Amino acid sequence: MKQIIGRKPVLEALNSRDDISQVYIQFGQQGGIINAIRVAAKKRGVKVNDIPLQKFKTLTEHQNPQGVIAFISEQRFFSLEQIISASKKTEKPLLLALDSIQDTHNLGAILRTAECSGVDGVILTKHNSAPINESVVKTSTGATEHLMICQVNNLVNALKELKEEGYWIVGSSLENAKEYTEVDYNLPLVLVLGNEEKGIRRLTAEKCDFLVKIPMKGKIQSLNVSVAAGVMLFEINRKRSIR
Repeated sequence: MKQIIGRKPVLEALNSRDDISQVYIQFGQQGGIINAIRVAAKKRGVKVNDIPLQKFKTLTEHQNPQGVIAFISEQRFFSLEQIISASKKTEKPLLLALDSIQDTHNLGAILRTAECSGVDGVILTKHNSAPINESVVKTSTGATEHLMICQVNNLVNALKELKEEGYWIVGSSLENAKEYTEVDYNLPLVLVLGNEEKGIRRLTAEKCDFLVKIPMKGKIQSLNVSVAAGVMLFEINRKRSIR
């Protein structure tokens, strides 16, 4: 991944670019620009990592990084319109929307499953979501290279647009939900999976045509989101193959 080195360049990049994936600050760095970097990163939904000097030195060979490094994502992103257009060319369109997935390993595993299950495109929230960094790419085993991935500022508005384009929205939820095997998936479909701890947000759930859940037989109430993605996506494939 490409780097931006130095306090002012990092701050300028955060204020002007959309492709900053991570910021690393060496422990002990203080001052007005450092505070401004933290504020700008928070507004953009970019994670700031405070790390010790020895680890910081492993990130760059630059002689004077000023205690701050930003990484630029090299992932190619598509527009929502491009994903819709490509999806509609398939016999049974299937999109996956991720509502604020924050763990990079979960995101990578979900993208791997999405590619293996024939998902036409993945929609990510731009803010409060894990960046597609080296960890995600590695965990996805290269799925990021084959998937059409879109970032949206407002997932609710994106789902509204998808409904207007004829897609049915199915959200994973533990509340007021049918069992996931009871739904007809032979429709242009968007499957929505939510945050690891909070699930899908209320406004997101309100845009769903169906809410579904995977019944649990143990004492733990929910699966890891990447596992749930695999269960649901391949159930959709199974149901679609019957007809």
